[in-house]
Amino acid sequence: MAGFFTSLLMLMLLLIPFASSTHAQTDATEELAAVPPYRIIGYYASWAIYGDGYFVTDIPADLLTHINYAFAFVSDEGEIALADEWADAQYRYPNDSPDQPLLGNFHQLRLLKQAHPHLQTLISIGGWTGSGGFSDVALTPDSREKFARSVAAFVTRYGFDGADIDWEYPTGGGAPGNTERPDDAGNFVLLLEALRAALDEQGQRDDRHYALTIAASASPSANRRLDWSQIHPLLDWINVMTYDMSGSWSRVTGFNAPLYNSSENPPEGNSTDSAMRAFLDLGVPADKLVMGVPFYGRGWAGVRDENNGLHQPFNGLPAGVPEGSFAYHALADGFAGTYQRLWHEAAQVPWLYAADAATMISYDDPESLGIKASYARESGFGGIMFWELSQDSEDSALLRSIYQTLNAP
Repeated sequence: MAGFFTSLLMLMLLLIPFASSTHAQTDATEELAAVPPYRIIGYYASWAIYGDGYFVTDIPADLLTHINYAFAFVSDEGEIALADEWADAQYRYPNDSPDQPLLGNFHQLRLLKQAHPHLQTLISIGGWTGSGGFSDVALTPDSREKFARSVAAFVTRYGFDGADIDWEYPTGGGAPGNTERPDDAGNFVLLLEALRAALDEQGQRDDRHYALTIAASASPSANRRLDWSQIHPLLDWINVMTYDMSGSWSRVTGFNAPLYNSSENPPEGNSTDSAMRAFLDLGVPADKLVMGVPFYGRGWAGVRDENNGLHQPFNGLPAGVPEGSFAYHALADGFAGTYQRLWHEAAQVPWLYAADAATMISYDDPESLGIKASYARESGFGGIMFWELSQDSEDSALLRSIYQTLNAP
């Protein structure tokens, strides 16, 4: 999931001073009454405590139903493993007691759930840079069972409510160097069966249900190679990554996450609507589909001054911006007043363009996310997922737009 951030940000070596501001705790009774009828799932990136200085205590939990913690990895031994042990379980928050056995983000997630009883957390396993071991663990009955049992033990050990499998991708085309096999698509189903069984067995012992979800590609052609009639009954829901439809890899500029196609033959070649409808055509129930939205934009440099920079050739990326990816808060603080904001009536998303800087940026804002949340409601989908929490503005403008729309009368 948006794994292009991982390899860069995990190299950050210095932790900025802990931000003292935390979100106010609300009354538990009021909190339960405010739980929306739709899932609102935010990914929290473990490395946010480094460069962004965004901590678990900064999460506006009253606006969420679920937090997916990104990421855990697959170990060389074929089990789930911590990706950043210090951030996950060792970093000492100011409110930690001296004798607290579990520290780090995991302990703070437990405290967050205590303060917000409606909230659930899932450990997300994999991501763009962490999916290299999935083909191996999915290969045999023994390897699948070993991995699945390790996940069930991990979930209970660290207080999670389930697991989110982010294999990018069982249909191939993942990060360079990933192990890929022709049998991955079929073995993916068998791996999910093993995980479902292990989590159910653990749930019987603990007298509760542990959720199993996946992050799924938005590519209709790739998804047609998977047997969804076997997959969706094993899952509580599916997080569809309906973003990254244009980027540094594209031939011309385009929209990162258009709700609808921007033209008859758009360069991005896909839209949120077409991706979601493709899942319905594959027989996945609408209420099991959670629609993904990005809290980041994508930019291009050297864009000629035609059509306000949209669908134009480019010759590079904005300076100092890895992968041309901008967090929404950076756009709201530094670009909204100096770049021209434009709106595409067909795609139902905005973009920014500055002719003097020859730069075009595709992004989502509170208006477009409100429209997308309305679309999810009207389509009967199970809710909204987004990547990722630290990229929102300080006043949670994007998340509030989603929450208010999904909870509107």
